[in-house]
Amino acid sequence: MMKVIMFLFALALNGAVGGALGEWLGVGSAAGTVSLNVISMVAGFLLPSGVLRSGVLTEVWTGELVKSLRRGLEATFLDGIPDASSVVNNDVIHLVDVGVDPDVLVNNTTYPIALQELPDGDISISLDKFQTKVTPITDDELYALSYDKMARVKESHAHAINDSKFAKAAHALCATENTDTTPVISTSGEADADTGRLKITVSDLIKLKSKLDKLKVPAQGRRLVLCSDHVNDLLETSQSFREQYNINRTEGTVGRMCGFDIYEFANNPLYTTAGVKKSLGSAASDGEFQCSFAFYTPRVFKATGSTKMYYSAAATDPQNQRNLINFRHYFICLPKKEDAGAVIYSGYKE
Repeated sequence: MMKVIMFLFALALNGAVGGALGEWLGVGSAAGTVSLNVISMVAGFLLPSGVLRSGVLTEVWTGELVKSLRRGLEATFLDGIPDASSVVNNDVIHLVDVGVDPDVLVNNTTYPIALQELPDGDISISLDKFQTKVTPITDDELYALSYDKMARVKESHAHAINDSKFAKAAHALCATENTDTTPVISTSGEADADTGRLKITVSDLIKLKSKLDKLKVPAQGRRLVLCSDHVNDLLETSQSFREQYNINRTEGTVGRMCGFDIYEFANNPLYTTAGVKKSLGSAASDGEFQCSFAFYTPRVFKATGSTKMYYSAAATDPQNQRNLINFRHYFICLPKKEDAGAVIYSGYKE
C-alpha cells in the first residue's frame, strides 16, 4: 500500500511541476505533465536496484526553489547590483575576482609604472549559508492534499530564505559606526510623542547626500533603502514623496528624491543611541530604532552559490510515516570597499 501511495504522490507531483514547466516553455501543461512523468519513469528504471527514485523529484524541486529565490530578488534593493555568481567556486568567492579597483595615473611620464598590490586582492570569503528548519509532511497529509502541500512547503521555504538573505545583506551594507569614509548620522526631526524617536526630514536626506558628495561618490547609481519608520515620516511631511510613493510602490521602488533611487525594506539594522550598529537579530532596547542606508550600486556585489534540497521519504520512517524536507542555500552581498555608503539612524529624545 505504501508503494502505491508513493507512486501516486510522485505522479501528482510530477504532474504539477511538469504542467508548470510546460506552460513556461510554451508547449502546454499537458505535454509538460506527460514528459516529466515519462522522464521520471525512465530514469527510475535505469537506476540500480535499491536506489530511491525520489532523487529525480528532489532535483526538480531544487530547481523550483532556485527560481523562486531569483524571483524574490526582482524589484528589490538588491535588484541590479553587480552579480559575481559566475566567479563563485565551492561557495567561496575571492575579492580580487569581484573587481577591487587600482589607482589611476593621469598623463604619466614616469616609467616603469609603480607596482600596486591591491590590499583586498587575495581575500577569500565564504558565502553565507542559509538553512531552513526541517518540515515534516506525513503520508496522511499527502494522501489527502496531494501535491498542493509540497508546493506550499517549497514556497514557504523560499520566502524564509529570502527574508534571511535580505536582512543579512542590509546588515552587511551598513557601516558599524561613523568614520571619515563611512558616515553614520542621526535624524533631526521632531520627537515622536510615544517613543521619543526623532523623525527623519528632507533636510536629513540632503545632509546624507552631502556626505556622499564629500566622498566623491558618483551621482548616478546612488540607492537609498528606507526603513518603515522613515517612510512613514516622509509620507507625513513631504507631498513630493507621498505622490511618488502612491504611484511607484507597486513597482518595487518608492521613487527618486535628493539624488537617490529610493527603496523600502522593513528589516533594516538597529543602531544604538550612540550610533553603533547592533548585531544581526538583536532586539531593540529603549531609544534604539532601525536605520536607513545609502550605497553606490557599482561598489557593492552579490553572489549566489549552491542550493540543495534534503529529503527523506516516509518509507524510511515506519514509526512516524512522515517525509522530512529542508533546503540549504548559499548567498552573499557585501561592499567591495567601505567608501561609498552612508547610514542615517533615528535619534532619541527621552
